[in-house]
Amino acid sequence: MDELVTGDAVVLGLQPARLPSRALAIAIDLAVLLTVFVLLSVGLAVATVTLDEAATAAIGVAAFLLVLVGGPIAVETLSQGRSLGKLACGLRVVRDDGGPIRFRHALVRGSMGVVEILGTFGVVACVSSLVSARGRRLGDVFGGTLVVRERVSVSRTFAVPPPPPWLVGRFQQADLSTVPDGLWLAIRQYLTRMHQLDADVRRSMAERLSSDLASLTGAPVPQGVPAAAYLAAVVHERRTRDTRRVAAAANRDARAQARVSPSGAVLFTPAHQPGDLARGVAGDAPVGAHPPLPEGGRPQDHRGSDEATVQVDGAQGRPTTGFAPPA
Repeated sequence: MDELVTGDAVVLGLQPARLPSRALAIAIDLAVLLTVFVLLSVGLAVATVTLDEAATAAIGVAAFLLVLVGGPIAVETLSQGRSLGKLACGLRVVRDDGGPIRFRHALVRGSMGVVEILGTFGVVACVSSLVSARGRRLGDVFGGTLVVRERVSVSRTFAVPPPPPWLVGRFQQADLSTVPDGLWLAIRQYLTRMHQLDADVRRSMAERLSSDLASLTGAPVPQGVPAAAYLAAVVHERRTRDTRRVAAAANRDARAQARVSPSGAVLFTPAHQPGDLARGVAGDAPVGAHPPLPEGGRPQDHRGSDEATVQVDGAQGRPTTGFAPPA
């Protein structure tokens, strides 16, 4: 099994780790843990030289449980499945649905690891990993976890290939609103996996998909352009339009939030300082400023208009809020 599929039939880009890489990661972790355990045992032996044999044995058992059992549990919980050996081999422990593990998952894995790794010198773990379709040991089966590869080679990744540079922007006038989502999904799946198909099958599928796409968009395949390159160019155009649409919506929201506050007062941005606003009301600012004062020197009340304004004291030229200053 090359990919992880959830219960909702969602394919995740995760590849289960196999026995050689997992064995190397476990060997690195055990070497580190045994080194720490030996150093701690020597220190405890020197510190407890005056104690009796029962107390020394109890301290030794506690040190064993603390380092060789509690150590892997604490490391996997805090690092979310990345121990030192797994980090060196590019592996990680995740849940069956691809999410990060928690303390209970690490607890089950660590408890079962004492039996199948330390107790049997890894024989049970190797046998269960070879029998399992995903390479899982007993701790993974009971804990609902899976060890996956984090570092995947570029040749194994599934990304939509970019179109040729001379085709970028050629289909800006095409109508992409009539293309159903099912056809977009089929085109994307074809582009990501076309190199795994036979040459004849790849060519026939590209021609069929390109003819369906051309009939819906009104943009025929240019003369001499491969069908796969045409599909990649149209998909790139759709992605560009979606990116522009999202960016335009974000800019509109940002401008609306910068113009008016929830209370209706003007929010001064770096481009419009309070002094600039006062000069605009007096008639010095060119475009976008408030209208000049009418006869009598009293400003009109624009609080009911669409844009929020502030009142200006005609005598001093200072923005006011409508409240009388304290005596």
